[in-house]
Amino acid sequence: MSSIFATTERVPRMKDGVGERSYAKNSLLQRKVMMKVKIILEENVKRMMSNLTYESYWKVADLGCSTGPNALIFVSNILNIMGDVGLSLNRVSLQIYLNDLFENDFNTIFKLISDFYHTTRQERGGNFGTCFIHATPGNFYGRLFPDNYIHFFHSSYSLHWLSQAPKTWSNIAEPLNKGNILLTSASPPWAYEAYLKQFEKDFKLFLKSRSEELISGGIMVLTFIGTDKNNKFNNPAEVIGMVLNNMVQEGLVKEEKLDFFNLPVYGPTAEEVRKMIQAEGSFTLETLKIMKIGWDSNLEEDVDDSILDSRIRGKFTAKTMRAVLEPILSAEFGEDIMDELFLRFEKLISHLIDELETLEYSNVVVSMTKNT
Repeated sequence: MSSIFATTERVPRMKDGVGERSYAKNSLLQRKVMMKVKIILEENVKRMMSNLTYESYWKVADLGCSTGPNALIFVSNILNIMGDVGLSLNRVSLQIYLNDLFENDFNTIFKLISDFYHTTRQERGGNFGTCFIHATPGNFYGRLFPDNYIHFFHSSYSLHWLSQAPKTWSNIAEPLNKGNILLTSASPPWAYEAYLKQFEKDFKLFLKSRSEELISGGIMVLTFIGTDKNNKFNNPAEVIGMVLNNMVQEGLVKEEKLDFFNLPVYGPTAEEVRKMIQAEGSFTLETLKIMKIGWDSNLEEDVDDSILDSRIRGKFTAKTMRAVLEPILSAEFGEDIMDELFLRFEKLISHLIDELETLEYSNVVVSMTKNT
């Protein structure tokens, strides 16, 4: 049987460093998602401000911050929102906690903080000086902070990652989702049930842990990849599974390895999220929206659309997915096939763009308030 559980524990991280294939250099899509959600973030940060008029300090945590410059986008957004309402940091101390797993490349973030402070001081002048950034390594499927400690939680593009791959539906060593690396429209019902069960277990533990750590009336804003059942494809990883199947047929990948590999990723529907929040009972749901963004949104804003053919779009989609999935895929299938795997993925994505025109993520955006 596959070593997916050990593998997931060993490499649950994005491609580290600042090289051309690193997550730091290939995460513009994730940045665009954060900017699209900024209006909801702004509404909820202002709501926090109005609730905490007499507080001298605010504790804010970003869960699943990953690595690279995106980790500081959230901090920048918070400061800008405070500036928009004319709030001086001379009056309030802001403490930011950046969280991700122990294996995360925090060093790349640390190297950016000095320049971030310098630039922010220049832009904000006397209104800056009491913003402190901390790292809090650990698994957010469990406790990270003391009781009644945090005022505001944020997480973007992290909660679709499960704490572990779902377990097989029987005690027999049979594939849960044969020929696929995550759920697809062709997956059997028992695979869907196993993935849903694992997500529900993880998400409810996440909610319980955060409710214990939040102050009364504390707020959370979460964004993660979901599922739209009207889409033919919901996640590019489905296409990676198709490529791996082709490589099995050519003898480049062992069939057993593919059959027993289950990527620990689940995209819930909006209704599944609603029901779980209500069933867990610690929060009042304020906002639940679906926001869509193309798989190829790693493209720079100033790129001329007239030159963006399917080949270029496929290339950018492949770069994003390689930065996200190469660590876990190379641990399971070997580093020696990664170049071939993602070259084939790029070509297949380009073909699908020509065929389907629209390939996009359905993102679930949620804001909620801790019940008093």
